[in-house]
Amino acid sequence: MALTIVAPCSGWVAPLEEVPDAVFAERILGDGVAIDPSEGRVCAPCDGEVIGLAKHAVTLRAENGAEIIIHVGLETVALKGEGFTPLTEQGAKVKAGDPLLAFDLDLLAQKAKSLITPIILANGEGFTLTSLMTGREIAAGEALFSVEPRVQATAQNAKGETATRRVIIASEHGLHARPAAVLAAAAKAFAGEVSITCQGRSANAKSAIAVMALGIRYLDEVLLRATGEHAEETLAKLAALLDQPHKEEKPSAPAIVASKRANAGSKIFGVTAAPGRVVGIAAPLGLAEIAVPEEGCGLATETAALQEALSGLRADIAQAAGRAKGAQREILAAHMELLSDLELHAAASALIAENKSAAFAWKAATRRFAKVFRSLQDPRLRERAADLLDLEHQMLARLIGVEVRTTYPPNAILIADEILPSHLSDASSIAGILSARGGPTSHVAILAAAMNIPALVGAGEEVLGIAEGSEILLDASGGFVDAAPDAATISQAKEDAALSAARASREKAEAQEITYTTDGARIEVFANLGKGAEEAASAVAFGAEGCGLLRTEFLFMERETPPSEDEQRAAYQAIAEALQHRPFILRTFDIGADKPVAYLSFPPEDNPQLGLRGIRAGLEWPQLLTTQLKAAASVTPFGCCRILLPMITALPELRAIRALLSQICADANLPIPPLGVMIETPSSALLADQLIAEADFLSIGTNDLTQYTLAIDRTHATLSKQLDALHPAVLRLIAKTAEAANAAGKIAAICGGLAADPAAVPVLIGLGVKELSMPAPAIPRVKALIRALHIETCRALAAEALACDSAEAVRALLQKEHLS
Repeated sequence: MALTIVAPCSGWVAPLEEVPDAVFAERILGDGVAIDPSEGRVCAPCDGEVIGLAKHAVTLRAENGAEIIIHVGLETVALKGEGFTPLTEQGAKVKAGDPLLAFDLDLLAQKAKSLITPIILANGEGFTLTSLMTGREIAAGEALFSVEPRVQATAQNAKGETATRRVIIASEHGLHARPAAVLAAAAKAFAGEVSITCQGRSANAKSAIAVMALGIRYLDEVLLRATGEHAEETLAKLAALLDQPHKEEKPSAPAIVASKRANAGSKIFGVTAAPGRVVGIAAPLGLAEIAVPEEGCGLATETAALQEALSGLRADIAQAAGRAKGAQREILAAHMELLSDLELHAAASALIAENKSAAFAWKAATRRFAKVFRSLQDPRLRERAADLLDLEHQMLARLIGVEVRTTYPPNAILIADEILPSHLSDASSIAGILSARGGPTSHVAILAAAMNIPALVGAGEEVLGIAEGSEILLDASGGFVDAAPDAATISQAKEDAALSAARASREKAEAQEITYTTDGARIEVFANLGKGAEEAASAVAFGAEGCGLLRTEFLFMERETPPSEDEQRAAYQAIAEALQHRPFILRTFDIGADKPVAYLSFPPEDNPQLGLRGIRAGLEWPQLLTTQLKAAASVTPFGCCRILLPMITALPELRAIRALLSQICADANLPIPPLGVMIETPSSALLADQLIAEADFLSIGTNDLTQYTLAIDRTHATLSKQLDALHPAVLRLIAKTAEAANAAGKIAAICGGLAADPAAVPVLIGLGVKELSMPAPAIPRVKALIRALHIETCRALAAEALACDSAEAVRALLQKEHLS
């Protein structure tokens, strides 16, 4: 029987897709709706028990077992309870309409990212939502949606229409944890049955674990099948998710992968997961196998125990996700989806039905799927077994009553057979990570890089013998740990670390100053951006003199409809103000079949890198381009926003956009903003003299320029390792571009990854580049380097580099000159 969930507060009710937070918008924490509240009080949406009470959120378990999370505002956890007053307590039994939480509406409007309040079903593995109310004002107590047991809903839809659709997987690393979780979350919103088939093997698309177990890779063709009401509409939404590259889980700093070498003396070699060098105290985790009773105490008792443990862990993960950001938040969201996985629950429930204990059933179910993951060929999918074992350990600790260790001594280097993401929930005391197993694409590796914690993985069982409390040297950049360093080694490492920290502090303090070489050549240093005003403000703190590349497509990826002119204008103006009206270069949408968006339908292409992308897509959908140009042209003050066109290959394309922009500005009585060309193809570099005659500036995208020049797909599993932007062919195209710009008295900038490579900076300056744009954290180091360079020395070095016969020869030259 369906349960009616009523609005916990009054306000405008909207679909989750409109929540400006991917964790909610992509339904990672569950399906539901969101209310923009017009009053500062949250009431119970149904009869039930309060099972989670944070300062900014309440979780309620309804009498039918459905768990409803009400999360007041976005990023409100940062307020640490300011403006919130709880009106109930954990464990309280409440009736629909009983007050749960009060909050200061005006204070939150000023201090929170948004007031919008998601109301979501956390345990979607057992229930489905129907009759969702969205797109209107709603009063507290009005029906919001219905919650229906999934078995009942599925039975009702089993005889509905059946639809199929074939899709080519566009996500670079296939359907690993996060895209599989997004697919499963979206599929759960459909009451009927949904399956996915690849290479003759099928899985329930509502199960992230089952989807991952198929081992689906980049460019694999899959068959989606849905049965039930609205099957065609459902498949269209799922196909759109699979048809676009996913925002991949990448470390915030580059991970250097070292070969596994033979151990020597006290040195044990492994694989670098996150670079860095640190002396710390060995802290073996000793993750003991938790003994569990096999025989249960009856179906009802064990099922209740399992649900109780699941509810508690869900609440903990939801609260942790609210506090976390970036990679950590995405990984917690993926864990939430795994915890609610239909196949995992079905396997555990089947064992409980055979009179097994809840702990035994959960352990057996997770081990079964972990074994499947470890048999897959894709290393990224193999490493997801650790995520299942992490959830197994946390669940067993709850079911058996064992404490999970999350605090460590100061300056600890964690050592274990395999480090789990939950071990890093409090990283304040962690200096480094060392594991016997694991790989550089594991979730722990991603978290370590995001937290700037050196990490060495896959070092073998010998590391498990390192004595607790001993002082060790972890050189993750070098790919080894010294388990018994002598006093001189420790002293030197500590001295190096102190010097490095002092240098970094000094460089950041000096980063606000504009940058000249020793002989007075002015070099501008900008930041690459793609997230919004908060990121722009952070870039200024790192010393950015402006934004050299705003990847506008990233601002509007998570949506079903194109951004309006007003939405774009507001986003761009906010960035301009966060940059304190420093110059910023706005690249028009660089979208295409290789990185599509849900609001445009791209035809299938055999080679999307050479197809409809960049400005070609803009000319194909002129209304989208026109709307963006209108928004960009209206940013104030005039001149701070410059427009950059991607994938221009010849002058006629530039002239077409120049004419469109001129007409837009004439119609709105606005001055024409500076218009530049992105040099990312050999053709545009070779025609740079023609392009700069009519463009206001040039910006070289070295990532694509290298790919196109060397004819190597940068996603190719084998050949991508040969891509190096210091290849002489690429350097010659950069030189030709800079020469053309300088001859015209205009700027040639670098906005690709090469700008942040300290080894490349002297060469780029020597080639005539006068502006470098890079990730903001790299700015202080690069600025300090520029201040130590002499322009004539750079020019001589660049001339030698142009004469080299390979990228390796160029890097050897730079090493020889002690400039790398």
